Parts: sequence; C-alpha cells; structure tokens
Amino acid sequence: MAAPPPPNPINKPRNPKKHSLKDLKTLGHQLLSSRTHINNLPLLLTYISPNFPPQHVLESLLSLHSFFSPILPDLPSSSRSSTHNKDNDEPDADVIYKTWLRSKFDEFVKSLVDVAVSPKAEDALKEVVLDTLMEFVKTGNGGRFNSAIYHRFLVNIVQSTESLDFVLELLASKYFKYIDIRYFTYINIEKFAKNLELKDISDGKTESGDKVGESDSRESLELSIYKIHYIISNIPPLEDPKQNSDYELWGGSGFSVKKGESKGPSQHLKTEDKDLKSEKHDNDVLSAGNYAKKMKLKFTKAWISFLRLPLPIDVYKEVLSNLHQAVIPHLSNPIMLCDFLTRSYDIGGVVSVMALSSLFILMTKHGLEYPNFYEKLYVLLLPSIFMAKHRAKFFQLLDSCLKSPLLPAYLAAAFAKKLSRLALVVPPSGALVIIALIHNLLRRHPSINCLVHQEDCNDTTDNNSEAEGGDNENEFGASTNIAARKAGIDHFDNEESNPLKSHALGSSLWEIDSLRHHYCPPVSRFVQSLENDLTVRAKTTEVNVEDFSSGSYATIFGEEIRRRVKQVPVAFYKAIPTSLFSETDFSGWSFKEEEESKGKKSENGILNSSGDKDGCCTKRQRVEC
Repeated sequence: MAAPPPPNPINKPRNPKKHSLKDLKTLGHQLLSSRTHINNLPLLLTYISPNFPPQHVLESLLSLHSFFSPILPDLPSSSRSSTHNKDNDEPDADVIYKTWLRSKFDEFVKSLVDVAVSPKAEDALKEVVLDTLMEFVKTGNGGRFNSAIYHRFLVNIVQSTESLDFVLELLASKYFKYIDIRYFTYINIEKFAKNLELKDISDGKTESGDKVGESDSRESLELSIYKIHYIISNIPPLEDPKQNSDYELWGGSGFSVKKGESKGPSQHLKTEDKDLKSEKHDNDVLSAGNYAKKMKLKFTKAWISFLRLPLPIDVYKEVLSNLHQAVIPHLSNPIMLCDFLTRSYDIGGVVSVMALSSLFILMTKHGLEYPNFYEKLYVLLLPSIFMAKHRAKFFQLLDSCLKSPLLPAYLAAAFAKKLSRLALVVPPSGALVIIALIHNLLRRHPSINCLVHQEDCNDTTDNNSEAEGGDNENEFGASTNIAARKAGIDHFDNEESNPLKSHALGSSLWEIDSLRHHYCPPVSRFVQSLENDLTVRAKTTEVNVEDFSSGSYATIFGEEIRRRVKQVPVAFYKAIPTSLFSETDFSGWSFKEEEESKGKKSENGILNSSGDKDGCCTKRQRVEC
C-alpha cells in the first residue's frame, strides 16, 4: 500500500531561524528515522550553502547523504518527473512523493556544486563535497555512471570566475585514474570547447565601445581555457590495449571491459554523448581493444576542439612543448594537427621552435608534406636561438632534419654557411654546437666540402690591366666591377632569407678557421676535428649533437675544472708588483703622467722632453756615460 504524502512537502522555509549544531543533528536523526519528519529535508537543504559555518554545512550534508543514498535507485529521473503529468491524469500519492524527492535531490546536487566552486568554502569542506558529488555520479543513475551530474559539476567549474586550483587538483589526483571518468571528461571538454569557440566568434562579430565589458569577457574566456587545459593535460593517457590492461571503473557506464561482464541498459545518457545511444541495448561484451578505440576517438575530438580556441601565449607554449609526447601518439589521426602546427610554425620565434618537434614527427612518420619547411627552418637560425629555453631540442631536431642525403647542395651549403657566420657572435657553448653541426654536414654531404677551402676563381690581374687600358667614360664602372670581384670578397648574403639566393656555394667557411684562435680553449680544440678529411666516411664518425646542445658557460667551466692537465703553467712574482706594466715593457718611451711625477728629478743623465703640450708620448734621449 502506498504511503500517504507528507503534509505540505513543497513548502520550504526560506528564512529559517538559526539552529545550533546539536539541533541539526537532531533534525538529521529524525529525518532518517521516520517519514513523519520529512519536512526536515527542506530545512536541512537550506544549510548546504557557503554562507553557513562549515560545521553546520557538514552536519547537514552527512544527514542528507545518508537519506538519499538508499532511495536514489528508486527515484524517477528528472526527465520522467517533468513529463509525469502528461502520462497520468491522476497519479497516486507514492509517485508524487518520489517526484518531490527527486526535485529535492536535484536541489541538493545544485547546492553541493555551489559550495564546491565557492571561494568562501574551506578546502576541507570542498573535499567532502567533491567526494559526495562523485558518489552520486557513481550511483545516481540506477547504479550506473550518472553523466548528467558530472556534466553539471564540470560546467560550473569551467564557467566559474574563480581559479579553483584545489578542486581541480583533487579531481585529477583522486578520480582521473578511472577510465569511465576519463571517457566522460573528454566528452564534456569537447562540448565546452565548442561552446567557447562559438562564444568567441559571436563576441568578435558584436564588438562594441564598452572596453571594460570586452576586457572582462576576454579574461573570463582565458580563465575557462586555463581550466580546460589543466583538466585535459592531467588526464593520464590510455594504456596500450594489446597489453590487456585491467581498467578500473568508477561506476557502471554501460561498458564492460573484462570477460563475463555484461552491459546493462543505460537510462540517463544525455545528448552530449550521441555515440553511446546506439549501444544502450547492446548486451555484447566490449573488449579492451574496442574500448581503447572509443577512448582514442573521444581523446582526439577533445584535443582538436581545444586547439581551435584562442589560447593564451603561455598555454600555447606549454601545449606545443608537450604535444609530440602527450598528444600525437594517442590521436586516432595525427594529420588532423597539421593546420594547427603549420600556423604555429609560420609565427616565427620561440613558437616556431617549439612547434618544430611535432611538425617533424608528422613529416617523418605520418607523411605530411610541407614545401617551405627548410626555408622556415633557415629563418629560425638567429643568435637569440642559442639562448632560448628549448635550444637543446631544437639543435637535435636541426641535425635530424639535415641528415637526409637527398638534400640539394645549395641547401646544405646555406645551412653550413649560416651556422658558421653565427659562430662569430654566439657564446662558446653555441660555437661548440655549430662546429658539431657543420662537422656532420660536411661528412653527410661531400658536395659541399669545397667550402672548407675555396679561392676566388676570378683573375684579378687581368681585370686590373683591362681597367687601366679602358676608356675614361667606363673607368668608374670598370673599377666598381673589379672591386666586386677581387679576392677576399665573401659572396654569401647573410641577410637573405631564401637559401637558394644566399650564394653560399660561392663562399667558404672562413669563420670556422677564425675559431682556431678562440679565447675559449674547448672551442679552439674542438675546431681541429674539421681538419680531418671528412669525405672518407670509413675513417670518421658523426658527432652526437646532444652532447653539446645543452651547454652553457657553467658546463664549459665545469668540464675545464675536471679536465686533467699534464703541464700546468705557473706564474708568480718574487716581489709584489706595484704597477700593471713594468718599465721594460716600454723601453725608450715616457708618458705625461711620468713626466709630472719624475720631471725635474732627472738623474743618470736622462733628458726629459717637455715640448709636447698635447699629452703625446715622446722619445727619450740617452746619454752615453
């Protein structure tokens, strides 16, 4: 027999009197003991708010959680309760009672979400609230994963104007290890990213003169992007399905990973997961491999949607630095990143350097064709790259990109010449990397070994004679032509951005020869490796650029300190020096300062010359004794 409905269950006290902690415990015990105290439920709900003391909120939360947990599987869904009156004209009292309880449960969930995202709530209370919400996510859909509650929770986190670092860290550390939570997180991230993209487009079309409103909207958008990036970057990648990993589920979500487990019908899947609707009544066993494929598809959609957003520059750089390791290996089709990476590579500067790793993977492993790749790479060779944070990875990729023997001679020569010119202005650690790169280039491409020693092929003598015998009218033009072609002129154009037009093959690596006299001993020693005949590949080996790519003044100094030297030069003085230079260093010369101090005190027959008033040095006269 159906129980009678409680008296006035819809009425909720809006402004209740303040209850003590003992009163709240009593109200909770009464609610759990009998239906006659069901009106305590709305009263306890009013205390689930960040405006009340944490002790009161916690006491009300524990009582309400204990009340809803056993009856939650019997409550109708929110959609069924809204259409209840259309199906039955005269519903019985039990249906009305359960429908009312369902509305109070939804209100309870909303209050918990508000506490979780409120800046007034304490961290300890937020942790309890998060655990309670995730318990309802686990059992709130008839014992299966309740994606609606989880979606509402993530929406409030992303749209909140607060940073919520503690809640995000707690969510990632405690719950992202469950594969079903990862799955539905990717689904929600895809939806959030698409909504933010549409919002950004609409804001761009409806620009107004309200600069303050536009600034607030931009800050809100960036904060949401930061939160989405934190969530998506902290989800652990899916293990290889070939390893038969034992995936851990938080709640039944209509999937079964292990053999013998069947999938029950899903009753509460929302429209954000349309791909799952066709599987609601499928009772076949889903293998780990098929699960991994579905996860990979959701992973790909979430990341592609996120990368379409207007990312802040710090998020942009962090994404590029981790894309080749954390994203590309797990995408269903990595070529989908080609537009994002080519746009990043065309920006220039540090962004292009960071995009190089991922772009190189797409070109070498996934067949991406990028015609202007080497021209863009050539432009990145600037002195600033030798002080960049990611210079080590860049030099290793540069060496890998120039490894192909199919590179034309002009391109290899242009890179070798550009690097050698940079060796004149970069720190010693950069000069070491440049020597290693040029060593490998000369060994891989014998056609550019002419750069090691190349003289001007023009006969300057004939040109000079022709210029002397020419007409007076052509005298200026002829002399200009001779000056342009005389020996010692470097034909390499360092300012040219196109390697084809740089005239590198008409030049020589004279900059490397100047490094023989470099002030840093490791540089002058290492440059001697280029004196070997690198065309004989059997007698030479390539230099590992990784050993020099992360060098600095500190590493060079440390290596010199640890280096064992057989003969150590010893310098000492028998007497403490009183001046920087001794008199024997400038024998026969005197300076004005000396004249002022020693003038009029000439002894030993030395005559001081005081005729120069402008401070110039004069020759001293010696008198024979």
